[in-house]
Formats: sequence, structure tokens, C-alpha cells
Amino acid sequence: MVLSAIRCNNQGFVPHPMPSTMSQDLSIVYLVLNASLLVQLVMAGLLLVSVASWAAIFGKVFSIKRVNDGNEGFEREFWSGRTLTELNLAVRQKRDASPMERIFVSGMNEFMKLRERRLEASAQLDGARRAMRASLQRELDEIERHLSFLASVGSVSPYVGLFGTVWGIMHAFVGLSNLQQVTLASVAPGIAEALVATAIGLFAAIPAVVAYNRFSRDIDRIATKMDTFMEEFTNILQRNASAVPAATPLPATR
Repeated sequence: MVLSAIRCNNQGFVPHPMPSTMSQDLSIVYLVLNASLLVQLVMAGLLLVSVASWAAIFGKVFSIKRVNDGNEGFEREFWSGRTLTELNLAVRQKRDASPMERIFVSGMNEFMKLRERRLEASAQLDGARRAMRASLQRELDEIERHLSFLASVGSVSPYVGLFGTVWGIMHAFVGLSNLQQVTLASVAPGIAEALVATAIGLFAAIPAVVAYNRFSRDIDRIATKMDTFMEEFTNILQRNASAVPAATPLPATR
């Protein structure tokens, strides 16, 4: 038997090599196109969500930058020495006022209305403070728009991708049940195409989570700056509430 085996080797009977097309069959495009219908729907949904989240991310980047630039410009103008009455008229004529400017106008208008009615100084300050607080909440709601969408994408997308993976693996094993001999070449494509759904889910979730954390920190800083401005503006109004008659323009901020 040993001699026959040697003779067979000398005659060139060698094992057949594995097919070289396996790497081509496991390409991303091939896996997506040959996945089951439900897995393809999951992948398509995750890709659409990823595109929407990236659009929300870029929109929020420009929005926060515009808010910061507008607030910083108004703060420089506020402390430049102009009178509050002149500053109020200038801000009210703007079409694209910053959030801090709208807060200032809300508090200033309410203070002037109560001042014309010759109410007590404490009532004037309380009214102005409530008006600014309500305006602050509206501005924060506007700044935080689409932030909950990023949080939802970051928390739900991995589970949606995992659902597609589980379904794809189940579909692959059901197909293997009809085979008499199971090899790695027959198992790998079905499992690989199922794992693509998880990869796409992570691709959608990771940028959304990173952006959500970054934007939350930036919005907290904006809220802190606007709240600090409200306190400083309230102190200025408190100095002028009882000292200035109703018909007299309010003095400068310095």
C-alpha cells in the first residue's frame, strides 16, 4: 500500500486547491446583493438613517457656530458703552438676531412696559426676569432641535443591525439544512452577509453618539453663557429700576 501511494504521488495525483473566487464572493457588494430580503431592508434603512444623521450633524455644526458668533458679537456690543435704549432699538431692527439678542429684547421690552406703568422696582425686575427666562427656554429648544434624533440613532441603530444579523444567520442555517456536507465555504457567505448588517448599524451609531456628546457639551456652554448674561443684565436693570424716571432713557451698560 505504501508503494502504491508513492506511485500515485509520482503520477501527479495531488489534492485540488480551494477555489480562488471565495474572496470575490465575500466582497461587500456581493454580500449585500445576495442577502435575504429582510436583511437588505434593514441595511437600506440603516444607510438612510446614517445619511440623515450626517446631515443633522453638519447642520448642527453650522448652527452652533452661528449661535456662538452672534452671541459673542452682541456681548461686545452690549459692553461697548451704548445706552440700553439705543441698543434695544438697534437689535429690534435686525432680521437675524442672535439668541442672546432676543433674550435681551424680551427682558428689555417687558421692563419698559412695567416701567411705564410705574410699578415697584421688584415687580419690574421680576417681570423682566420671567420674560428672559421664557425666551431662554425657547432659544434652547431651538438650539437642541435634532439632538434627540442623534440620540435615537446612536442607541437604536446597533440593535436594528443586530436584528438583521440574527435573521441573516437564521436564514443561512436554514439553507444549510438542505446540504449533506457542510464546509466553511458554504457557511461563510451566509454568516458574512448577516454580519454586514451589524457593521452598518455601528457605522450609523458611532458618529451619532460622538456628535451627540459633543453638541450636548457645546449647548451646555451656550446655556451657561446666556444665563450669566441674564444675571448681569438683571443687575443693570436693578440699578436703574428705582433711580431713573419712566420718561428717561436708560443709561449705558458700563
